[in-house]
Amino acid sequence: MYDRALLVAIASDKGDRHYTDLAERLKVAPATAWRLWTGKTAPSARVAAAVEDAYGLPASRLLKLAAVEPALEAAA
Repeated sequence: MYDRALLVAIASDKGDRHYTDLAERLKVAPATAWRLWTGKTAPSARVAAAVEDAYGLPASRLLKLAAVEPALEAAA
């Protein structure tokens, strides 16, 4: 799972208030930045690394483990 709110908050603190600012700082396509900004997709490993470099936000905080389905948990 991806913490979109955390990315937007950190980016805003650095003065990036629009997805186009995010695209420029991370050097990604505007469409990719829009998907990240709106939470439509989680960052790839490369983009997560770029976020860490640009904003100091480690991937371990940006990405959260998704909840395990109860049926899968019982099967383990």
